[in-house]
Amino acid sequence: MTDLNHHNSPPYVLIMALSLVLLLGIIVSAGMGYLAITPMEVAQVIWAKVTGTSLPPGLDPTFGYVVWDVRLPRILTAVLVGGSLAVAGVLFQAILLNPLADPYTLGVSSGAAFGASLALIINISFISLYSVPLFAFVGAVATLFVVLALASVDGRLGTNTLILSGIIVAAILSAGIGFIKHLADEQVAVIIFWLMGSFASRTWPHVLLVLGAAIAGLLIAFYYSRDLNIMALGQRSSDSLGVDTARTRKVLLVVGSLVTATCVSVSGIIGFIGLITPHLMRFIVGPDNRKLVPVSFLAGAILLLGADTLTRAVLPSEVPIGVLTALIGGPFFCYIFRKKQLHGLS
Repeated sequence: MTDLNHHNSPPYVLIMALSLVLLLGIIVSAGMGYLAITPMEVAQVIWAKVTGTSLPPGLDPTFGYVVWDVRLPRILTAVLVGGSLAVAGVLFQAILLNPLADPYTLGVSSGAAFGASLALIINISFISLYSVPLFAFVGAVATLFVVLALASVDGRLGTNTLILSGIIVAAILSAGIGFIKHLADEQVAVIIFWLMGSFASRTWPHVLLVLGAAIAGLLIAFYYSRDLNIMALGQRSSDSLGVDTARTRKVLLVVGSLVTATCVSVSGIIGFIGLITPHLMRFIVGPDNRKLVPVSFLAGAILLLGADTLTRAVLPSEVPIGVLTALIGGPFFCYIFRKKQLHGLS
């Protein structure tokens, strides 16, 4: 505890460096694709659009449309989803004291996907853009409570059984999603592509939707980061130090589920970002959640931006982003699981 208090200032240099990398990544990525645009031209387009001025005389008007209306909404959605999933991963790992916990492994993503698939097949449009996120959130929260109920014995949460419970519930939901796909008939292609994760055809309303969830999730996670540090000492210690462990856990589980549900509703299932990023950042900044929350957000954003740019502009044909992250994250999950077995990592 003294060690955490000794280094309680956020790592400003690392935050600045990651922010700069993210900004440059966004500009470079916006210029990549079928129509190549230089970073300088991308910057000119963004500046003109933000300030409301006209494009410089020598600039092709098509560039303005391609950068601002086609590429930038997709890129910013990927950035915000990546950052949000990383923060949700930090929260789940800290609350449950389990290094294998993340929205994907706990089945929360599958629950959100089930809810969203249901909304897609029923074709609910009574609240337009927000019907799919709403159903996704209900699915995510319901799944989380089922997983926690399965994993708890006599009111105590068994962290070892938690991941197993998540896998069991996710398997049941997967069967449910399969049934929905069977019923979907003509819409099945939309649901399948969506379940594999994709940022194709994202628009500015999608960016704003995820932005709200990302900011709320980041601020709440940072606000509770000191409590999470204390909770790592165990329930008896945290209760004696004035942290309402049960209440904090419930609040943050709902926040993590809300953030995950919003991400799933706009991008489909993207696994392992919430698992990989907190681990990578822990190697650099240590276990202090006050540092881990902001740097994980930025690192998750960079990671997913890189993966999306790779599938959109580098590979010969677009691979669903969820498939790409699962290919990277799967072996990483095996590594952490093995390490946990060998060293009793908690």
